[in-house]
Amino acid sequence: MADVRPKEKRRDGGGFLPIRTNLFDRIFIGAVVFVAIHLFWMRFLEAQLSLYIATALSLVVGWVIVRRG
Repeated sequence: MADVRPKEKRRDGGGFLPIRTNLFDRIFIGAVVFVAIHLFWMRFLEAQLSLYIATALSLVVGWVIVRRG
């Protein structure tokens, strides 16, 4: 007979963030990361690469945080 065990639920909600979060928390973390990426970009990379690239990168990272965080 097969061993049937109930699936264990993760306590942290199943995302990759190490804390429990709700939608607002993830949106806030995404906004903070958005600003941090832009500040880093303006300090070190703006002379070589356009700020539009930082915006696109920030939007992708924010989307990943909100959807999967």
